[in-house]
Amino acid sequence: MDKPSLFQQQTTMGLYLRDPEHCAPPAEMDVARAQVYRDLIFLNLSTLLSGTFPVLIKILGDEQWRTLVRVFLRDYRAHTPKFGEIANEFVEFLASEPPALSEGDWPPFMVELAHYEWVEMALQQSEAEPLAPGDIELILERPLQVSPLAWPLAYAWPVQLVGPDFQPQVPPAQPTLLLVRRAEDWSVKFSELSPLAWRLLQRIGEFPELDGRAQLEGLAVEAGTTGSPEFIDSGLALLQQMHGEGVVGVVA
Repeated sequence: MDKPSLFQQQTTMGLYLRDPEHCAPPAEMDVARAQVYRDLIFLNLSTLLSGTFPVLIKILGDEQWRTLVRVFLRDYRAHTPKFGEIANEFVEFLASEPPALSEGDWPPFMVELAHYEWVEMALQQSEAEPLAPGDIELILERPLQVSPLAWPLAYAWPVQLVGPDFQPQVPPAQPTLLLVRRAEDWSVKFSELSPLAWRLLQRIGEFPELDGRAQLEGLAVEAGTTGSPEFIDSGLALLQQMHGEGVVGVVA
C-alpha cells in the first residue's frame, strides 16, 4: 500500500482536529501526540473567543459554550487568518443559522447578544479615524456625515439588559435602538436612541447630499410634523449634541 502523501496526511490531520469525534488522526501519527494538538487547538480557539463574549458564556454555561465552539470549529470555514477577526467570523457563523444548532435549548436572543458583545471589540480595534472638527454653526447649511466610529444599531431583543438574571423568551413589541461609539480616550460607550434620533442617523447615511436643515425637514415629513418649528428646534439641539460627541460632523 502506498504511503499517504504529505497533503493527504495534512488533510486527515485537519479533519481530526476539527471533528475528533468522527475523524481519526493520521495512521502514522502517535494517538497521544495527536490528542495534544487536538486539545490545544480547541483550547486556543475557546480562549480567543471567550474574551469577546463573557455575557453569552455566563448564560450558556461551560458545557453549552464548549458545544458551541466545537460546532464552530467543525462546521465553519473562516475567511480570515487573523486572530483579531475570528470573533466576527463567530458572529457570522451564528447568524447563518447552522443546521447543527437547529435543535437544542439555545437562547432565542443568542445571535443578537453575540453581535452586541462583538461590537465593543470591533470599535476598539477599528483603524477608522474620528471626524475632523467642523464648524457647528454650519450644521444646518452643510451636508452631514456620521463618524465611522459611531454605529447606530437596531436589535429585536433588549441586548443591553440581557444577562444570567434576565433572559427574555419573547422579544418586546418595540425594537432596541442603540448608539455605540468610541470616545477620544478609546473607551466604547453605549447609549439608547429614540426612534427619531436613530432614523436621523440612518437618513444621514442614506442621503449624504442633504444639508442639516433638509435632513430635519425630511425627518419631520416622515414623522408627520411637517412645518413644525418646535420639531426643527429639537432636531437642531440633537444634532448639536451629537456634533459635540463626535458622532455627527459637518462636511467641509
